[in-house]
Amino acid sequence: MADILVIDDDPSMRNLVSRILIPAGHAVHQAANGLAGLAAFHRIRPSLVITDMIMPEAEGIETIRKLHGEAPALPILAISGSGSLYLESAAKLGATATIEKPFRPEELRSLVDRLLTR
Repeated sequence: MADILVIDDDPSMRNLVSRILIPAGHAVHQAANGLAGLAAFHRIRPSLVITDMIMPEAEGIETIRKLHGEAPALPILAISGSGSLYLESAAKLGATATIEKPFRPEELRSLVDRLLTR
């Protein structure tokens, strides 16, 4: 079981990710924006962070840069429904992997498993 932090301003997306990962045995923590996500990161020290790219109060790029600067070995999964340009930027700035919305539940589970065992 791993502690996973999901940062997304869309509550339905946070809940979807939780419904996919909790049955796989993970503890999923949620944050509604980048600032709340960074605070939760310091409190929880998760094994993996999943972050959206477009959010109020610290976008995904800023959140990824800060997380990667503080914990370079932390796996970070960037998610976005706004196109591959955001995800390419995320990968260049420290995201370990990226996935575009909408994604299939098994696709997310498989990617999370791979990131947690690398």
